Amino acid sequence: MSFRTWLISVLAAAVLASGLTGVLVLGLVRPEASATVQALAAGEAAPEPAESAAPPARVVPPSQNDIRLSFAPIVKRVAPAVVNVYATTITQAASSPFAGDPFFERFFGRNSPFFGSRPRTEQSLGSGVIVDADGLILTNSHVVHGATDIRVTLADGHEYPVEIVLDDAKTDLAALRIVADGIGDLPTVTFADSDTLEVGDLVLAIGNPFGVGQTVTSGIVSALARTGVEVSDYSFFIQTDAAINPGNSGGALVDMNGRLVGINSAIYSSSSTGGSIGIGFAIPVNMAALIAEAAERGGEVVRPWFGAHLQELDVDLARNLKLDVPRGALVTDLAPGGPAEAAGFQPGDVIVGIDGKSVDDAKAFSYRLATKALGGTAQLTVMRKGAAQTLELALMASPADDPSLRTTITANTVFSGITAAELIPALAEELGLPYDATGVVVVAVAENSRAGAVGFRAGDIILGLNGSEIHSKDDFARLAAGNSRNWQIVFQRDGNVNKAYLSG
Repeated sequence: MSFRTWLISVLAAAVLASGLTGVLVLGLVRPEASATVQALAAGEAAPEPAESAAPPARVVPPSQNDIRLSFAPIVKRVAPAVVNVYATTITQAASSPFAGDPFFERFFGRNSPFFGSRPRTEQSLGSGVIVDADGLILTNSHVVHGATDIRVTLADGHEYPVEIVLDDAKTDLAALRIVADGIGDLPTVTFADSDTLEVGDLVLAIGNPFGVGQTVTSGIVSALARTGVEVSDYSFFIQTDAAINPGNSGGALVDMNGRLVGINSAIYSSSSTGGSIGIGFAIPVNMAALIAEAAERGGEVVRPWFGAHLQELDVDLARNLKLDVPRGALVTDLAPGGPAEAAGFQPGDVIVGIDGKSVDDAKAFSYRLATKALGGTAQLTVMRKGAAQTLELALMASPADDPSLRTTITANTVFSGITAAELIPALAEELGLPYDATGVVVVAVAENSRAGAVGFRAGDIILGLNGSEIHSKDDFARLAAGNSRNWQIVFQRDGNVNKAYLSG
């Protein structure tokens, strides 16, 4: 007789002898024992016990295979395609702390040896992912931007020089290519669809943190579509708690199938060393794939142009627009003749979706649009006066990069070396200016040019010369080539309008 059977018999006998109800007994045994006790008291056979609802007990792994469950198979497959990136940048640093001070430069002369410069070498460290067997590598733009020498080290220890094929600061992504003979078929990673990720999915981060060598960390996807991370123009990140540290930038974030889901890019850190506190960000692979494709085509990124200014929503705006929640991108102004105007958009429209994908804010819309291929159309879900409707947007390139809208000044004046672009609506949108803004934008300044020596720089907007307003590139080309000895220049820099007088 088992102990359980003996205990039930004793309790049943006690009930029969004392005439007590089953209330006291129910307080001493499991609830299902009450039926057993009643049956025994009535002389009936005990019923079969009900299945317990208690959680299963913890058990020791029953086999060596269960004990040895690990991420190792994924790491063995992916790690050979992750490289360490070493970038060297040589810049000219002033040898005197007084260089640039107007008083000392006037007293000693700008060409004085006192203000000589000396080369300064800066080293940056990051990671990269091989995405093509012939040596095409994706990494972060901030790892290699401006570098004069870049080398990569593969997981097997081989080191190779590389060249920059594409450097796209807007996405903080760059494509490199190994420039060595006999590299053979290199290991690569497979791209996943980052739109299929879900919060809670397991991921691995592989890179070279702090230069210690290739390192693997694990975690989960903590959040998706993070847009408050201001490290690129397209702030739409995968957030993960897999440890990401300095040196991981450009490395791989992979799923449990060993597929690339993101390029590790940034972290939040509260320490002076910049170490991980469990909040890291990766650029979704759907954006990285576009950069890889552009690099294969020759290194030019062309994105669809929307043709409208957008604004974030707050609670009051949402209420006024008859929206339940402040979600979406608010259209505030339309570029004359742009794709948004042609599609039928109106100021006050709120974009809440594109091709079935949700749009939570203006940055999310910019990301979604940037990942679309040119030549087709996109279906945009819009809330207008509280009602939903769908508008079809043609996916066309921005005319801002049209070479016919640019001019380069070669005349022997203070503007020699400037390449300026006409401020058309598409370019005004890119610069965050009103569509009716006038002037020309300095897009490049040649090295060792007179314009560079004077202090012009890319991004300056030249509004007027010697009292004449500038409305087109032809206006600027004609006025800048004049024979004037003195120049009165009205220009905008960093949002401020300035007036300067130059001679020469």
